[in-house]
Amino acid sequence: MPVLALLSAGIALLWLGYAFYGSFLRRVLGLDDSRPTPAHALSDGRDFIPTNKFYLLGQHLSAIAAAGPIVGPILAGLWFGWLPTLLWLVLGGIFIGGVHDMASVAASIRHKGKSIAEIIRCHMSSRAYFLFLLFLWFSIVYIIIAFTDITASTFTDAQRGPGVASSSFLYLGLALGMGLALKAIRLPLAVSTLLFLPLVLLCIWLGPRMPLAIPGLFGADSRTTWDVILLVYCFIAAVIPMWLLLQPRGYLGGFFLAISAGASLIGIIAGSFTQSFSVVFPAFTQWTNPQGLPLVPLLFTTVACGACSGFHSIVASGTTSKQINKESDALVVGYGGMLLESVVALIALATLIILTKAQAQKLGDPNQIYAQGIATFLNAIGVNQEFAFNFALLAFATFVYDTLDVATRLGRYIFQELTGMKGFSGVVIATLATLILPFLCVTTKSLDASGNTIPAWKVFWTVFGSSNQLLAAMTLLGLSVWLYRKKGKYAVTLLPALFMTCVAILSLVLILKPWFTRALTGTGVSTEPMILTSIVLLVLAGLLIAESTAIFIKRKRRNAA
Repeated sequence: MPVLALLSAGIALLWLGYAFYGSFLRRVLGLDDSRPTPAHALSDGRDFIPTNKFYLLGQHLSAIAAAGPIVGPILAGLWFGWLPTLLWLVLGGIFIGGVHDMASVAASIRHKGKSIAEIIRCHMSSRAYFLFLLFLWFSIVYIIIAFTDITASTFTDAQRGPGVASSSFLYLGLALGMGLALKAIRLPLAVSTLLFLPLVLLCIWLGPRMPLAIPGLFGADSRTTWDVILLVYCFIAAVIPMWLLLQPRGYLGGFFLAISAGASLIGIIAGSFTQSFSVVFPAFTQWTNPQGLPLVPLLFTTVACGACSGFHSIVASGTTSKQINKESDALVVGYGGMLLESVVALIALATLIILTKAQAQKLGDPNQIYAQGIATFLNAIGVNQEFAFNFALLAFATFVYDTLDVATRLGRYIFQELTGMKGFSGVVIATLATLILPFLCVTTKSLDASGNTIPAWKVFWTVFGSSNQLLAAMTLLGLSVWLYRKKGKYAVTLLPALFMTCVAILSLVLILKPWFTRALTGTGVSTEPMILTSIVLLVLAGLLIAESTAIFIKRKRRNAA
């Protein structure tokens, strides 16, 4: 089967979902353009700014689409085959992820641009608000752990890692320069873009010519050393002003995402006629992953961002809702943005399916498979294979940076909100507190049955996926309470909430099953950070579910009376 045919079918289904189910959701949510949005009602020229829906769509997409829609689909495809992965990407995006994101934007618009946590406090209780913030903080910690270590694995690859590391830090320096140019000398954005975007290509070219290889320091191996360096970057990025690094890096990262996705699609189309890109990877491989965990529910938690992601609700209700020009724009930005991320995930899956199973296993990590595939697609339109490979690896690292620094800053915000810390000392303490668990986890070695070290991201990816999907479930539960209290058709969010709750909790229970077995048989209880925080997530989720159920029951009784 041609790759182009498979990709076209997936994109066509996503478009149909947008055209029909998206329009249905617009009616269910009661989007009304005659009602002023917070961007107009609270316009301040800083946070609340009416923004063109297509410009906002690009900004929103670059914020939500990091490395998640690349790593998850490739991992799931490796474990279970491309067919179940593709079905979940398409159906999950249309009926669950798109609903989650669009409803998060709509609810925030109706609550003066407040965050999803504040909306939960409005419609549930202060206790639910506190529990949700705590759950959110732990979920963010897992995001930082997973993406820190997978970036370290990119930098320690024997063949291209040092070159990509060098390109990566040159790119960060470029973003700092752009931030200073925009702020200090007030260089117009258009001029800055024309100046700094070509310099990104120079960074890609220079990296392999001045490789940055860092040996293990203080008794640690090279990978752990890079883990610590990246966590230091997270700390710095979370405490410095946003205009200095996060905003210009995110802006340049949006171009990376658009160029890599667009050029890959063009390459797939061109290559389908000149090189006959065909699907060679198996449609189905096995019912369990390498750790023996079953396809259901692991498929739904391994593929997180490409089908549904709780992290999106933070972006949707944190920044995007404050810039929505008209309520109907929630369809384009919220629902459309999620489905475009599913397209990014389909392209990532395409980089796997052009390989044989043996080739994929030889490449090993998802970042290498992604880079190999993107390089193959770009080579079909005349781009040098080596340059394309380095471009793809730097693009991957760039997507991860977008996740790491934003997640760390959000974790700092939440910790400050939980503790009431103020001032610069509060910023520093909250940031350090958010990074303590990631530091402990990436510096603690896990061994397989043969005594080989398992990379931290592989250990934590299933827990990260489970916590992220459980966050989506808790968000959907809160949105269901909101729709129920406003007498809306809450089934559109409640049914996805129930599904995501079941698969995420079952996934966590299966991950913790060995721990429960040892605890019950008295053969020793592990105190690993992953185990302890997973148990905390389960407890918090149970308390939030109980809180939501109690509100539904009380409301039903009140209506009956």
